[in-house]
Amino acid sequence: MPISKDEVRHIARLARLELSEEEVEKFSVQLSQILDHAAIVTGVDTEGVEPLTHAVDRRNVYREDEVLPGLARDEALANAPSREDGAFRIPPII
Repeated sequence: MPISKDEVRHIARLARLELSEEEVEKFSVQLSQILDHAAIVTGVDTEGVEPLTHAVDRRNVYREDEVLPGLARDEALANAPSREDGAFRIPPII
């Protein structure tokens, strides 16, 4: 499906792109090739083919959640550069 140079200029204007004449020619050819390929893909018979989310069968590979005790406050603050009233002290953001 050939794309004209005017169509490339129109697309470039919509995308707010400034293209040289050389780029317009180049993109005209490239966009035509892309649309030709898309036409081939859309022409494939998919009757009876179940839609997939992945090309291969996937399963959940995560481990089971396990509840563990958290850190005590003193342990969490042990390496803090600055603390105040049992919490991390950070510099004010202005």
